[in-house]
Amino acid sequence: MSSTIQSLSFAQFREKWDQGLVYRDDAKFPLKVTTQDSAYNAVITGYLRNSPERGPGEEPGTKPIRATVRTQDVPAILGQSVAFRLTSEAAPAPGVETVELSEAGFRQAAALGEIKSLDSKGPLTVYSPDGNLAVIVANREIPPTPAAPADPKGAGPKQFKVIAPVMMLGEELGKLLNDNGIYEANNDFLKSAIFTFLPVLLIVLLLFFLFRQQMKAAGRGAMSFGKSKARLLTRDHNKVTFKDVAGIQEAKEELWEIVDFLRDPRKFQKLGGSIPKGVLMVGPPGTGKTLLARAIAGEADVPFFSISGSDFVEMFVGVGASRVRDMFEQGKKHAPCLIFIDEIDAVGRHRGHGMGGGHDEREQTLNQLLVEMDGFDTQEGVIIIAATNRPDVLDPALLRPGRFDRQVTVSLPDVNGREEILRVHVKKIKLAPGTDLGIIARGTPGFSGAELANLINEAALLAARRGLSAVTIAEMEEARDKVRWGRERRSLAMSDKEKTGTAWHEAGHAYLNMVLPHTHPLHKVTIIPRGPYLGATMYLPDGDKYSTQRKEALANLVMTMGGRIAESFITGDVSNGASGDIRQATSLARHMVCEWGMSDKLGMIEYGDGDNPVFLARDVSRSRNYSEDTARVIDAEIKRFIDEAYDHATEVLTTNKDKVELIANALLEYETLDASHIRDLIETGEMKNPPSAPKPPPVPDEFRKKPAAKPTEDKPDDGGPLPGEVVGAPA
Repeated sequence: MSSTIQSLSFAQFREKWDQGLVYRDDAKFPLKVTTQDSAYNAVITGYLRNSPERGPGEEPGTKPIRATVRTQDVPAILGQSVAFRLTSEAAPAPGVETVELSEAGFRQAAALGEIKSLDSKGPLTVYSPDGNLAVIVANREIPPTPAAPADPKGAGPKQFKVIAPVMMLGEELGKLLNDNGIYEANNDFLKSAIFTFLPVLLIVLLLFFLFRQQMKAAGRGAMSFGKSKARLLTRDHNKVTFKDVAGIQEAKEELWEIVDFLRDPRKFQKLGGSIPKGVLMVGPPGTGKTLLARAIAGEADVPFFSISGSDFVEMFVGVGASRVRDMFEQGKKHAPCLIFIDEIDAVGRHRGHGMGGGHDEREQTLNQLLVEMDGFDTQEGVIIIAATNRPDVLDPALLRPGRFDRQVTVSLPDVNGREEILRVHVKKIKLAPGTDLGIIARGTPGFSGAELANLINEAALLAARRGLSAVTIAEMEEARDKVRWGRERRSLAMSDKEKTGTAWHEAGHAYLNMVLPHTHPLHKVTIIPRGPYLGATMYLPDGDKYSTQRKEALANLVMTMGGRIAESFITGDVSNGASGDIRQATSLARHMVCEWGMSDKLGMIEYGDGDNPVFLARDVSRSRNYSEDTARVIDAEIKRFIDEAYDHATEVLTTNKDKVELIANALLEYETLDASHIRDLIETGEMKNPPSAPKPPPVPDEFRKKPAAKPTEDKPDDGGPLPGEVVGAPA
């Protein structure tokens, strides 16, 4: 018998119990449960076998078995090592040699890894016709009994000890042990008194301490106005590590040396090196800049001060500078630590610019911040991290070496990063087995981490409204469409004429998208109103797009023109439905001519300053860097690109008007078609697997159709929503 006592967690103890390795009804090796009157834990002591005890009929070999357990217990019993599928079919009748296992016997077999599927190539089948009780029909493979060790020393029963919280596991513990354990109550009156009066004593001491601090600060309340508003997040407050941050691997790698410095500053100091004093994280909103800063503090296990740039600026001049000084003093007291300034552009804007003069308070605060960053030493272990999505408006003095001398770009995640982010967020919801998050990742180009988190939340809410037990891929795709393009507006009252025009409009886009080379793959077409659109043709690239070829841009122009042309086939007129298409086509053609050098007449010269954000205080007026003659040539080239695309689209659609009509009629019938449906209509004239007929949800009485208000002089008709739009991944 081993003299050492092995400490087990309750989960480990439960696993040993299920495997039959715990002595139960044996006077020589008793199982004891000790409880105390005022304690919250029970102490379980006992002995472990070296191998499970086999009963009659449990000889080595493979035997068919059958067991009945509660359906909700199946995942916990089988664990992650056994793949299974749940079906509502009735279980097959037991065979002659089938062994009926009790729940305890089945738990033991599953814990020992002896449960195998009847079909070794497929998953285990779990039959649950009523959803309450599950029947498992499988094979049980009992391995041969291992030979006894040559040296029996140390091979006897081993004593163990388990501490289990009674409040959480009392019911499960009683059900598990039943009559197999010896229960003992330890009545320690001194310990009971401590557990009873200690909380009251601590509360009294805390109130006394707070009252004393208030008395000390009573005479200097006005002086606290200049104190820093930075919130200190301690080591145990919502700790975040790099495991909670996904999709920005390069930024994590670049910031890892800061974690190394905070963990062991002497490794850098003994070689004369110094860590950057300040790190500026730049990226679009929602990409995880604040989360990444918290992860650095969590990995380094140091205090974390968080403050917003707007917290420094007050009505009174000098308050912001005072708060900057106090913030750095607090940081030095808690060194090594991190100070995170979010939205630093609120206080760090370029000095000397402004409409009607500068802002004295903000400039004084910025001056003090520059002095403090230049004055404190990195050997003190205080590192400043700031975040902004407008680095172009920051003062150059902030970005020079010695201050924020390192910039880390936190960009939008690629397809692999989006899949990692989705895997982080789906841990918070109940996801249906077999859901492929890669499909959602490929279908969300341009999404930030915050938008992906919103997508997961919307999918969970949608599944709850539908009464589902888990979130499936259908809810994920519906949530993606809702986040990107808006919610379906099935209650919108549309006339048959408008609906027919929208169907032909989208059919023109869809047909050109399928037949033209160099276009992105079609995703789906719908005439269900979403957001500001009455219909949409959605395309998704095969992967993330970081560049645009000239052939792709020209094909996109032709596809964009197809909506108005196809709509005119059925209406004999033009409408405002192509306003979004015209806007997209004009923007794309202007990029081709002015920025991408795709015009043979104008060549590889950039005209204009592109789409850089405007800082009004600095860019009140922009001088044009080309002449009037060049401007006329630019306009002519843009019009030529669009006119040629329009003529090409007219030729293709006129030649294949019958196929466009097939697509439009199918849209009127089914409202939404996938790319496979469009391909079938173009190639064979009919759909092999047509979608199910649409079943719009009931409209509440207060939202039922009402007479439309006539335009008046005070409230003119603005044209309403856009009848159609080509939507896809942003360039």
